Amino acid sequence: MQIIKIAVICCITKFPWLTLWPNGIDCDKNNLYFDKGSGKTNKNKLSMKRKAFLQTLNLGIISATLYSGRSYGIFLKDLLDRNNDDNELSYHRIQDIRFSTVQLKYPRLVGKNARLNLHGYGPEVTICSIRTDKGAMGWASLRGSRQEAEQIASRLIGKKVSELFASQVGTINDNHIAFDIALHDLAGVILQKPVYELLGNKNPFTTDYYSGMIYFDDLEPSDKPAGIDRILEECHYDYNVGYRQFKLKIGRGHKWMPFQQGLKRDIEVTKAVAAAFPDCGILVDGNNGFTIDQFIDYLKGISSVNLFWIEEPFHETVADYQKLKNYIQTEGINTLLADGEADPNPALLKELFTKKLLDVHLTDIEGLGFTNWRRLMPELKNLGAQASPHAWGSLLKSYYTAHLAGGLGNTVTIEGITSTSEDVDLSGYSIKAGKLIPPSSPGFGMTLLKKI
Repeated sequence: MQIIKIAVICCITKFPWLTLWPNGIDCDKNNLYFDKGSGKTNKNKLSMKRKAFLQTLNLGIISATLYSGRSYGIFLKDLLDRNNDDNELSYHRIQDIRFSTVQLKYPRLVGKNARLNLHGYGPEVTICSIRTDKGAMGWASLRGSRQEAEQIASRLIGKKVSELFASQVGTINDNHIAFDIALHDLAGVILQKPVYELLGNKNPFTTDYYSGMIYFDDLEPSDKPAGIDRILEECHYDYNVGYRQFKLKIGRGHKWMPFQQGLKRDIEVTKAVAAAFPDCGILVDGNNGFTIDQFIDYLKGISSVNLFWIEEPFHETVADYQKLKNYIQTEGINTLLADGEADPNPALLKELFTKKLLDVHLTDIEGLGFTNWRRLMPELKNLGAQASPHAWGSLLKSYYTAHLAGGLGNTVTIEGITSTSEDVDLSGYSIKAGKLIPPSSPGFGMTLLKKI
């Protein structure tokens, strides 16, 4: 972060014609350079000085990283390349921002995981809608709390959409990141493009889609537990929905059963699902409920099962992941290691990916932010790592991820949370051959049915 700031300051010192706003440049609607001193527009001046500026900027930030998702200076190059889409956005000004909620309903009670109690029947998601003076409207769930968003909403009123959002970058100012996903939806609506096309891909990449709602439902109800048959029933339901991957929660012995009994049940559930669905991929998620040695005992118990991935078996450390990596290599286990969901430490995660101890980055699509995920993805590619943003809780997040993956690729699978809603039209998305297919309609392609 500091390296990027220094680089940008040096570039601005050397090239005083560059004016940031608040993280962009002053351009008129034709992307010409506007000289505030003379009040004149000079296209040639921009083209001549832009090249020199970019050369200095690139030298200054060559060793910098976007890994924290907080470094905006590096995207000045993209802001200098603003295109016709952004010209169109400049004709719209923010007129109104409203807040509400939408209710999502799961098809069943979702039970415990290794750390948390019952997850319930579906969330009430806080959303915002953003309207322009030309009648365009975009909406999405918030990043962060409603209270925080309400405190800054007035700052957006009257602004051109192009002052807040650039097609090649996303949300320009990190102070406005609460509205990040809604701004992507709004830009798509204005430009009549799906979000994945804003990200540069007219025909979306599609990827696998797993059921992420197979919890410890064998332990419910507590007075008469249903047993493993309940897990198999849920997998059959999800199979009929279209999933061809199941993520099984494991770690029953961390909190809800004596450890050895819980380990035995984890092993039995994994084997039972793998045997019943031989055409499906099996993912497991420990929610940090094991030690490294306990997890190796689990792997020994399921040696006949091919796992697609292992997620958060323990709270990540270099030493523990090195030991796990050594074990799976010695045993010839071909699986992916995924982490970064719970309390992610960006510096530690980067070290784990750099050392090839992790394969898949999981930080939440809302928690990190859609724009920040756009910025993180190129670095993951450079590290030889893949993405699968955490989406648990809200199907909206699964669908946002479908556009991130559709536009940028490099997403190994997407977390699914089967849901219905009377407040949102979710029908544009489909599952084909186990893959999630986003619609080609503008924005994220979800019509808000609830009146705000």
